[in-house]
Amino acid sequence: MNVIIKELGNDSGEIENVQKFLFKMIKLEFGYDYVPEWHHDIVNLEEYYVNPECNNFFVAYAETGEIIATIGIRAYDKDFPEFRHLYSNDTTSSIWRLFVDRRCRRCGLASKMFSIAENFANQVGYDDIYLHTHKTLDGAIEFWTKMGFVVALDANDELETVHMDKQIRELEINPLAQDFRYAVKL
Repeated sequence: MNVIIKELGNDSGEIENVQKFLFKMIKLEFGYDYVPEWHHDIVNLEEYYVNPECNNFFVAYAETGEIIATIGIRAYDKDFPEFRHLYSNDTTSSIWRLFVDRRCRRCGLASKMFSIAENFANQVGYDDIYLHTHKTLDGAIEFWTKMGFVVALDANDELETVHMDKQIRELEINPLAQDFRYAVKL
């Protein structure tokens, strides 16, 4: 299967389709629907990912045009007291909304999506990448560890949140193209 990975544009139809995919995946993975304090970035994709120059959102499409994966990267914008001395929105980016359709997992697509996001973060000048995940998500900790992240804090909270970070490697990067094409065997 050929997969096309591209930046989310400022197209209302495309944005609406991405929002539907994201909320479908949240329901499948977490079992709940829209929660305003957790999903404000999804309902405002343009404000959080499309318009800011140092933020981006990437979408993977199957040959049929169906969305099969997403990942967002933006300046770190949380205010966790534990991390005030570590992260800043000038030097730290954060990963959001990495979702891969269940039919397309375990074929390297998530790794490709992260690689594109990391390359973008490096290109626009971030030094580090922060993310949080949950121990309840099958394979999440293992995946992010494989991508080079280390646990910064295991919150031991009711959501089983784990905060992770990674220093961005110095990479030689070709200029970003408008879309990326990868052959992914599914």
